[in-house]
Amino acid sequence: MQLIINGKVRETPELGTVSDLAQWMMLPAFGSAVELNGEVVRKASYSETPLKEQDRLEVVRLVGGG
Repeated sequence: MQLIINGKVRETPELGTVSDLAQWMMLPAFGSAVELNGEVVRKASYSETPLKEQDRLEVVRLVGGG
């Protein structure tokens, strides 16, 4: 499956939902966000939000430091 993640075309395994993507990318439960085709996806909706070929995703992870 081809997805556009953070502006780059990526070959991924067949991912059915945003939840599958989060697991594949090992996103932390807290401190990350996913935008799908210009819309922010609520974490509560990850398992209900389907992915399709050529979807555009922006994935961000919060980074702390001092």
